[in-house]
Amino acid sequence: MKYRLSRAAFMTALLTSVAMPAAAEQVFNRIASFPVAANLPADKEKSTATSAEIIAATEDGNTLVYSDSPLGAIGFIDISDARAPKAGGALMMDGEPTSVAILGGKALVAVNTSESYAKPSGRLAVVDIASKTVETSCDLGGQPDSVAISADKSFAVIAIENERDEELNDGKLPQMPAGDLAIVTLKDGGVDCATIRHVTLTGLAEVGGEDPEPEFVAINGRGEIALTLQENNHVVIADGKTGAVTSHFSAGTVDLEGIDTKSDGALNFTGKKAGVKREPDAVKWLDDDRLVVANEGDYEGGSRSFTIFDKTGKVLFESGPALEREIAAIGHFPDKRAKSKGVELEGLEAATFGDQKYFFVLSERASVVGVYKDTGAEPELVQILPSGIGPEGAVAIPGRNLFVTANETDLVEDGGARSHVMLYELGEGEAAYPTIRSETVDGNPIGWGALSGLVGDAEKAGRLYAVNDSFYGMQPRIFTIDTTAKPARITDALAVTRNGEPAQKLDIEGITLDGEGGFWLASEGNSEKLLPHALYHVNGKGEIKEEIALPAELLKGETRFGLEGVTQVGTGDDAVLWMAVQREWKDDEKGTVKLLSYKPESKEWGAVRYPLDKTEAGWVGLSEITAHGDHLYVVERDNQIGDQAKLKKLYRIAIADLKPAAIGGALPTVAKEEVHDFVPDLKAATNGYVVDKLEGFAFDAAGTAYAVTDNDGVDDSSGETLFFPVDLKGTN
Repeated sequence: MKYRLSRAAFMTALLTSVAMPAAAEQVFNRIASFPVAANLPADKEKSTATSAEIIAATEDGNTLVYSDSPLGAIGFIDISDARAPKAGGALMMDGEPTSVAILGGKALVAVNTSESYAKPSGRLAVVDIASKTVETSCDLGGQPDSVAISADKSFAVIAIENERDEELNDGKLPQMPAGDLAIVTLKDGGVDCATIRHVTLTGLAEVGGEDPEPEFVAINGRGEIALTLQENNHVVIADGKTGAVTSHFSAGTVDLEGIDTKSDGALNFTGKKAGVKREPDAVKWLDDDRLVVANEGDYEGGSRSFTIFDKTGKVLFESGPALEREIAAIGHFPDKRAKSKGVELEGLEAATFGDQKYFFVLSERASVVGVYKDTGAEPELVQILPSGIGPEGAVAIPGRNLFVTANETDLVEDGGARSHVMLYELGEGEAAYPTIRSETVDGNPIGWGALSGLVGDAEKAGRLYAVNDSFYGMQPRIFTIDTTAKPARITDALAVTRNGEPAQKLDIEGITLDGEGGFWLASEGNSEKLLPHALYHVNGKGEIKEEIALPAELLKGETRFGLEGVTQVGTGDDAVLWMAVQREWKDDEKGTVKLLSYKPESKEWGAVRYPLDKTEAGWVGLSEITAHGDHLYVVERDNQIGDQAKLKKLYRIAIADLKPAAIGGALPTVAKEEVHDFVPDLKAATNGYVVDKLEGFAFDAAGTAYAVTDNDGVDDSSGETLFFPVDLKGTN
């Protein structure tokens, strides 16, 4: 069979397969990503932790400036060419930068210099952007957090948080000294330090009123300040010219239904919580009379929602769990946060592009951005954008049709993804993300994530089956995928059961059809966690009917990196199962792994050796195996991410050349043929960084190939799942 998709046709098919709207319209798509570590000073090791948190853009929209708390610096990114951002370097700030705002050619930077929680201090530094030098600093008399500049550039405001010690008295208020609000006059394009005045905020909030902890500030077109007191669950409105508090109100509580409330390795959106305090973090004005807050929560609350208030505190709109449920449908729900604050909506941005008002809601834990059209009434969710890990800040640049996120999480110590700044462009076209989502069953989204293996239906083109791995150990499932939908749809989730209950002690990494209406599943073992290396035979109802342990002779050399795929060659009594072992075991020759064979009829085991490619960083292993035509196809990859990812390839082995030998003896080494390089696909899919775990590959009944990535259950991961057709360049 000839594979008919050219590279150009493949990209057209990919974008078509993930389109959200039926007709072309204005959508945001990611066009670039910038690794923050690229801005590390020359005297710093590449492994130095760094982060992009609060971010701002110069007035011409060509330079981004962000705060980098771990490094103690602010960073600069040249986005003159937004599709190819360039490192602009970093400026050390002699303290911890917490926020940044732009005033002409200057950056106003809030810097925390506190000796301790009990002795907070900080300053407002004025940085000349062109020369990257500090021109002056103003003592703020406390620990600053957020900074904002009025539209007329006549004054700036700084939230003086004087944050509490979360380890002291379980983090409960009060913990003195109290925070306040600082207002400073701007004159001649600079800051007049002598004009700083502090607005007292004590006695306003019902929660910890004597210890207000301001979190975020925003200023409307009339010069009115909106200020959140997150831990106090309160919002304050003040006059920017006089400093007078003109209004203040409790952020209130929310009753939640249809949420996952248990961090138990299962996704069930049927739970409830009543009277949850909002505890808002970011605030933005939608116009001069309405403001929106992101209810991240803190030590007592977190309603997983955002709320639109008027200036008196009247609730004009409450999102409740609606965004969280949409996030779950695209596989980004963070189960490890289910029992507390869920997706934790934290950051906000608002801007008008053309004649359309938008606001953007950042989910810290789901690593996505909800894009809403501001209708003046109930907002309309139009997109969910993938971001890096832990989006903290965002800035819109309407003049260039750009939107930017700053993602704070840096996993360099664990060898994982670095902090990134992501750039998106608004234009006509189709949304490139999500590439796959779930349907709703009984009023609730099908929860999913950590897809780790694929197989095509034997008869119906466009239908695939996928499995999840041990991240959802309490809920092993076989998912049905409709690839003809746009984006692809998870239409059903079949529970894998043992004696009528969800099967435990499974780490399903591979799936294949058994030819009888059921499946064979490959489970990757881990003796330390009492997970057996095994094959499982399940019927069409998902019931385990047979468990086959790996032979004792093989297990003598086991490691935790076991079976990563299974496929079947032949039928009936002649059927042979082939399995890929991910990495070298103790008895393997260096640079090789085993492909295992098992004959269900005779219960005979065998193996061959597979030679791995070499890379300069990380490890290399196998993550999928599938039979098609006269070949076994194998996915071989490194464990690197972003610009460090080098090896994500598809190889094939002629089935006729597979001559398995008995385990325990000398094994023949197979010859492999490169078929496809996935790295260009992964780069092109969303113009973002290359994700790590390409773990599923299969052919459907029509011979079309598909691949899917594992999002690790959104744990120390951006949560992105890329599902796409694969162009095999005319390979037979």
